[in-house]
Amino acid sequence: MTWVRYVCGRLKSDYRYSKDIVYNNYPFPETANDKQKKKVETAAQKVLDTRAKYPDSSLAALYDPLTMPPDLVKAHQALDKAVDLCYRPQPFVSELNRIEYLFSLYEALSAPLLKVEKKKRSKKKDS
Repeated sequence: MTWVRYVCGRLKSDYRYSKDIVYNNYPFPETANDKQKKKVETAAQKVLDTRAKYPDSSLAALYDPLTMPPDLVKAHQALDKAVDLCYRPQPFVSELNRIEYLFSLYEALSAPLLKVEKKKRSKKKDS
């Protein structure tokens, strides 16, 4: 959610989630191993399964901070932990710590795409 808060656009107070801006640019660590990826997959499925227990609730209702079902909160906390552990073994101490880490990783991953070779200046010939 940290990435979404900092990268998504907004319309009023609602997030405008774009796969091109948010999802495709999310710097998931290349170093995550299969066991870590499986834990993320399992935790993500748990979030989906928990949401399915509330078929009459909209996403807006489910994610209202004041009324979010406790089992959904718990499922998201487990997913957050699984994702965090893909980056490093120690937890992030704050949202700011997490977003700084994500942006530094994003910068490292995208820097090769932005390399511009400088043209060598040719010396002027004296006439």
